[in-house]
Amino acid sequence: MTTGRPDVLEPGAVETARGWVPVCDYAALTPERGACVLVGPHQVALFRTFDGRVRAIGQLDPFSGAYVLSRGIVGSRGDRATVASPMHKQVFDLETGACLDDPRVRVPVYDARVRDGRVEVRVP
Repeated sequence: MTTGRPDVLEPGAVETARGWVPVCDYAALTPERGACVLVGPHQVALFRTFDGRVRAIGQLDPFSGAYVLSRGIVGSRGDRATVASPMHKQVFDLETGACLDDPRVRVPVYDARVRDGRVEVRVP
């Protein structure tokens, strides 16, 4: 069971088929703002963009070592949805996880979908 809050997934939450885990209500995500969810041992940063899509990346900022990417500044570069780390402002592509400021660095990207009004995330 989940709490409905985007930042809390209760222990014992039931996984759906093929590893999809319900994490929050879609309506609980504010457009262009991030939220952090815990899926198993993974801290996942969720973002709902203005086009209504949900993106999921790793929460760990690889430059600072802090779990803060969900608190970053959501924006875009060209047609790419991005988040800038709140620590040192490196920008990450929300689709690929690539750092647009340092192509040698990337964060994990997780599958995310909306099903029956609930956001679900699939992690390895």
